Amino acid sequence: MHRPALIVSVILLFLAGHAAADVTLIHAGQLLAVPGKEPSTNMTVIVEDGRITGVQKGFVAAEDATVIDLSDKFVLPGLMDMHVHLQGQLGPDNDRDALKMSNQLMQMRSVYYAMNTLKAGFTTVRDVGSSSQEMYAMRDAINNGWIDGPRIIAAGGVGITGGHADISGVSPDLMEMMTSPNVCDGPYDCRRATRNVIKYGADLIKITSTGGVMTERATGTGQQMEMDELREVVRAAERMGRKVASHAHEEDGIIAALEAGVASIEHGTYTGPRAIKLFRETGAYLVPTLLAGKTVASMALEADFMPQTVKDKAIRVGNDMAGNFAKAHKAGVNVAYGTDSGISPHGTNAQEAVLMVTAGMTEMEVIVAATINAADLIDMSDAIGTIETGKFADLIAVDNSPLENIEELLDVDFVMKGGKVYKQ
Repeated sequence: MHRPALIVSVILLFLAGHAAADVTLIHAGQLLAVPGKEPSTNMTVIVEDGRITGVQKGFVAAEDATVIDLSDKFVLPGLMDMHVHLQGQLGPDNDRDALKMSNQLMQMRSVYYAMNTLKAGFTTVRDVGSSSQEMYAMRDAINNGWIDGPRIIAAGGVGITGGHADISGVSPDLMEMMTSPNVCDGPYDCRRATRNVIKYGADLIKITSTGGVMTERATGTGQQMEMDELREVVRAAERMGRKVASHAHEEDGIIAALEAGVASIEHGTYTGPRAIKLFRETGAYLVPTLLAGKTVASMALEADFMPQTVKDKAIRVGNDMAGNFAKAHKAGVNVAYGTDSGISPHGTNAQEAVLMVTAGMTEMEVIVAATINAADLIDMSDAIGTIETGKFADLIAVDNSPLENIEELLDVDFVMKGGKVYKQ
């Protein structure tokens, strides 16, 4: 018997003995199993109990197995977004919703936004700024199979008084009521806050080493957290097995966060030569969020709900983001895919891919950033990011090759997460 026929026969015997375990066979016309490598044609992905149990050349058939015919599609791993805010979406009603919407209703809306994200082909996300207890609950409910949504890696926020992570834009009485217990000042208080968010369930720590665009104060986008605070947050997080992600726009805050040992810089708008050197030395990831920059710059020119302090920052930062990202990528900085969705509408996450290609990345580099690199950033490379035996069956499919036209990702036809089909 020829070797290919022998392999198929062995697989068929295996499947026959495991039919009761709900085997699914996915016939892929083109399969990008490992981003960064060449795609293969006419492949079968074997899925059992939510995991991939084999990847075989040819269209394998087996009695009692479910067959999903994607023989005319391009199949690739589920995409990942490393910077989302599932509990909200930027718009004129944000202030009203904060006052009138119950936590329970906000949670229901979060599920809706999460499903928009999943159906867009993003099977794993890192939520880096939400009301933590509700987000931890949604993460756990999804993991338990009680509700549907993308796999969520949920951050707990630690920020300084008056900084980007602190409450702004409301009356003093409301500020006092709405201030998080994880707002801190000085290294020891920030150590306490870091331990506190981990105690309540944070998968990682999100800090804001610089000012931010959406803060309703004219406090700029330069460094705000001091080095002793940054170092203490990272040290406390590492002691308890957690990574730290830092929002940072200006280079002084980027450098300080990288020197403190963060795993990723979010936005990184004004990444310059000194920061690039540190990125390369530390191996930290840049999560660029170009879509957020484009969104706020456009809104600042058109929307009347933004205060002038926000508009001024939005126009400057939004218009500068793509050019500086292009320099960082060209210099070899590690990039993980992230959109800041919640600033942009949930479910439009793939638009970031188009902007990244426009800024100089190849289509393959973008897909690697949204799969292999993202999985590495959240320490899940052994479970997701590629279509290989033993990993979760997270797959998406599009009509044609996104390696030839990245805009194919804007219209995902098929979504499977953990072996369950969510869109077909």
